[in-house]
Amino acid sequence: MPPATAPQRPPKVALRWILMLAVVAVVFGGVFLVKAVFARKTNEFFDHMPQPAIAVSTYTARTERWADSGEAVGTLVAVNGTEVTTEAGGVVRRIAFDSGQKVAAGALLVELNTASEEATLKALEASARLAQVQAERWAKLGQDQLVSKDDVQQKQTAAATARAQVEAQRALIAQKTIRAPFAGVLGIRKVNLGQYVAPGSAIVSLQQLDPIDLDFTLPEQLAGKLVPGTAIEASLDTLPGQPLAGTITAVEPQVDPQTRNLTARARLRNPDGTALPGGFARVRFDLGAPREVVVIPQTAVSFNPYGNAVFVVTRVARKPGETDMQGKPLTGQKLVVTQRFIKTGATRGDLIAVESGLKPGEQVVSSGLLKLRNDAEVTINNSVRPAAELHPQVPNR
Repeated sequence: MPPATAPQRPPKVALRWILMLAVVAVVFGGVFLVKAVFARKTNEFFDHMPQPAIAVSTYTARTERWADSGEAVGTLVAVNGTEVTTEAGGVVRRIAFDSGQKVAAGALLVELNTASEEATLKALEASARLAQVQAERWAKLGQDQLVSKDDVQQKQTAAATARAQVEAQRALIAQKTIRAPFAGVLGIRKVNLGQYVAPGSAIVSLQQLDPIDLDFTLPEQLAGKLVPGTAIEASLDTLPGQPLAGTITAVEPQVDPQTRNLTARARLRNPDGTALPGGFARVRFDLGAPREVVVIPQTAVSFNPYGNAVFVVTRVARKPGETDMQGKPLTGQKLVVTQRFIKTGATRGDLIAVESGLKPGEQVVSSGLLKLRNDAEVTINNSVRPAAELHPQVPNR
């Protein structure tokens, strides 16, 4: 008889799963714990890591005497400018000018053929002489009462009519001699020898260049502030760095209802003739007496919809325990920047006026603004910095 065997216990599957899950949880929990501790330490390191000083250029705010000014754009207009035409038609017999020539008032430009008109003039002059002789003869007969007074008056009227016809023919001949109506510079001629020119046809343009007028528009708010005699300064693209000085001669006494602007005209000296009619000009003018304003470069201002701001540089003492990038302790003072909102005014060249928020002598950052934040440490390097000129000149390279 075989020996009896002990009964086998069923495996505890559920317990094994529980133990395995516990081990997995411990392992992964440890990994995540280590990772969280490492990330925390890393963040603490970077949060407390000393930031390197930012290199910037600076500008010291100063005071200047500025007058309230205005600016506008305008168009140059000739004081006298026209297309020279002819009143009578005819064939061009002589051209007495060259294109682009300067001429005086009354200078001969073009002669048209007047042979037929001159022949007619001789006939009319002969008729006028005969009529005059007859009028004088009949006047003597009238004194002797050999003819009636009515006959005498008819002969005198015929003589006067003949003389008037002579003068009309002479005027017609004079119309065929075209002369410059005023002194100026001629353009390109538009006729040739032997060409028939109809009445009213353009011969050549004539422009008076010195002086020259400048028409520009102003907002209606300036009505009454800009009066004839006000000095203006015009800048032309054709004359960089050489503004032309002038004075306002007239202001339109009405406002354009479409644009709400009014038109002003100034007269400029143009001895070299470099400013040409139709050209574009920028106009600047002063309003009122000069006053002292605080000025800084425009590059120092951060223009934002919610307000304009600058970074002001100040010197402060270091906090205990501050270190450099290598962990060495730092002592003494450091330069930091503080953002400050300001109210800006007019601009002149590279400079802008500060109406409030900044005092003369305060130092502002003029370049490197995008890298800055409040209380950031900076170092000053002014070896290369933006221009800050009242009348900047563009280099010709």
